[in-house]
Amino acid sequence: MKTLTIAAVTSALLAAGATAAQAQQPPYPQGYVGGDAMFWELNPDGPASSRDSVGLRVNGGLKFNDFFAVEGHLGGGGSDGPVELDSLVGLYAKGILPVSQEFRLYGLAGMTEVDGDIDSESGFSYGAGAEFDVAPNVALGADYMRYLDEDQYTFDAASVGVRYRF
Repeated sequence: MKTLTIAAVTSALLAAGATAAQAQQPPYPQGYVGGDAMFWELNPDGPASSRDSVGLRVNGGLKFNDFFAVEGHLGGGGSDGPVELDSLVGLYAKGILPVSQEFRLYGLAGMTEVDGDIDSESGFSYGAGAEFDVAPNVALGADYMRYLDEDQYTFDAASVGVRYRF
């Protein structure tokens, strides 16, 4: 009888622990949206001077597990002299490295189309960033992206903003 009681108590404790662990895991896939201030720079190769400004960027994605997501960016705005950013549209694979429960590092790689007042280009893009949870579904984040790396110029952006997970 004593062995049966110990086994029942042990089973109950293990089941309660497993239920608590499952309750802490977010349901996947998990969607998210965010908004950023985007500090962009167009840097021509050669003697021409670089151009920079501030625009806005909206991002959203679908997180499939703790380590992988798919993310899209839609941005625009800002001008410096003759250079104006009309729009930026991109789709990226996102690799995530959870450093702690609240803090994550990530890398992005994919394709972007950038439309300006002078030209429209598309190409391979990559970048890296970090996120820190400030509430259960809200995170502050920052990233740096190389949106275009063309023969005559590069187009980069550093962004800081907030994300909401649902």
